[in-house]
Amino acid sequence: MAEPVIDYAHSLGEFIASTGYSDFPPHLVEKAKRHFLDTLGAMLAGTDSDIWHQCAALAREEGGHAQSLLVGQAWRVTPRQSAWLNGVAAHMYELDDTGGCDHSGAVVMPAILAALPLVGDVVDGQRLLTAFIIGYDIGRRVLEACGGYNAHNEAGWHSTATCGVFGATAAVCNLLRLPPAQCSAALGIAGSFSSGLWAFIHDGSQTKKLHAGRAAESGLFAAQLAQRGIQGPGAIFAEKWGGFLQTIAPHSQLPEALVASLGQVWKLARCSIKPYASCRGTHSAVDALNQLLSVQPLAQVQRIHVRLNPFLMEMCGGRSTDSLAAAQMSLPYALAARLCYGSAGLESYSEEKRLSPQVSDMMARIILEVDASQQGDEEPVVILHTTSGRVAQVQVPVPSGSPGNPLSDEALLAKFRQLASRVLPEALCRELEQICLHLDGYPDTAALLNILSREEAQTRDEAAR
Repeated sequence: MAEPVIDYAHSLGEFIASTGYSDFPPHLVEKAKRHFLDTLGAMLAGTDSDIWHQCAALAREEGGHAQSLLVGQAWRVTPRQSAWLNGVAAHMYELDDTGGCDHSGAVVMPAILAALPLVGDVVDGQRLLTAFIIGYDIGRRVLEACGGYNAHNEAGWHSTATCGVFGATAAVCNLLRLPPAQCSAALGIAGSFSSGLWAFIHDGSQTKKLHAGRAAESGLFAAQLAQRGIQGPGAIFAEKWGGFLQTIAPHSQLPEALVASLGQVWKLARCSIKPYASCRGTHSAVDALNQLLSVQPLAQVQRIHVRLNPFLMEMCGGRSTDSLAAAQMSLPYALAARLCYGSAGLESYSEEKRLSPQVSDMMARIILEVDASQQGDEEPVVILHTTSGRVAQVQVPVPSGSPGNPLSDEALLAKFRQLASRVLPEALCRELEQICLHLDGYPDTAALLNILSREEAQTRDEAAR
C-alpha cells in the first residue's frame, strides 16, 4: 500500500497559524532575545554605509504611504521599503547571525518590524518574539529540505535569499495572525518570489548585501497578498514539475525535513552569533589563530598555512580586498587583519586598512591548501610557522559564537554597543539593550519602536529646549 502524500504547505500553514509563545521552552526564548538584540545592532550599524544610503535615496525618490520605521532614522517609508532597507542594513557588514536560513535575523527581523503598523492593535513583546522564532524555524526547514547549506550553496544559490523569503513570510503571517489557509497560500507565493545567486563571489560585487532585504520584502509582500485572498500554489513543496524543491534542488531535496520534529526541535537553537565582520566560514580559522598567538609572539610569525576543505576554498579562498564584500568573504584577509590590526572586527575592514601595503605583505605569507580528505562542513586547520623554525597547529571544530561555544553576555553587549552607537546615543543604546533582553515582559512594543525611529531622542531634545 502506497504511503500517503504529505501536504507540506498545509502542515506548515497550520503550524505557523497555531504556534504561540507558550509553546516555546524558556531557554529558547532567552536565546531569541539575544539574537533579537544582536540583529538590531547589525541593522543599526548598516545604516551608516554608502550602499544603504543609495538604496534609501531610491526609496525617498519613489515615495509612498510612510507607515513603517527605518531603524535609527527619523523618517518613515512604506512597509515593503522598510523590510527591504532594514534587511540591507542588517546584512551590510556580515555581523548578523548565521546558521538559520543562513542569515535568518537579517530577513526575519526587517519583515516583522515593517509589518507592525499593519497589525492594527497593540503588539506585546511575546507576540513579536513568537513571530521571530517561527521565522527562524521555517527558513531553516526550507534550507534543510533543499539538502542543507552545502548542497544548496554548491548549486549556486544564496540560501539567505532563496530560503530566507519563506522565513520572512512565516514570521509576518504569524504576526498578522493569518488563518492556516492563508499561511499556506503565502508560502506558495513566497516560492515564486525566491531568488538569489552566488555570482557576487567572483568579483566582490554588492548584490549579497541586497539579498537579505529582498527576501524580507518579498516575505512581507507574500503575506500581504495571501491576506487579501490571493492564492499561491498549494503544491509548492511537492515533487512536481515547477515546484520549489523539484526546481531549485532536484538532486538534493529532502522534503520530509520540512516537518521533521515540527514544534519539537526549534531551529533557532542551532544558530550562531558572529564575533567577526566576515563570512562565517572564516571564523574558525580566526579563532585558531587567536589560540596560536596566545602562546606565540606576533613578531616571530613567519607564515600561516591553512588546510581547508574544497567547499570552503571555493567560497572563502579569494584574496581580493578591492571591495568590502570581497574582503569579507576572504579567509586570507580575515587572518591578515587579525595579524596586522589585532582584530577581525568591523574596524579592520575599512578601505584604508583593506588596501594597506602592510596587509598585502601579510596576505602573501598566508598559504591555503585544499585538503580533499576534509568534509564540506569540517573546519580548517591553521598551522603557524615561526622565524625560529617552530611549527604549531590548531583546529577549532566549534567556532566562537556557536551554540556550543556561545559569546558571553559581556561580549554580546560589547558588540551591540559598538555597532548601535554608530547611529544612536549611548543612553538610548543602553535602553534598547534592556528592552530587547526583557522583551517578553513588555505589554507594548511602542517603547522599542520609539527608540528605533529616533522618536525618543526627539522627545528628549524638545524637552531639553
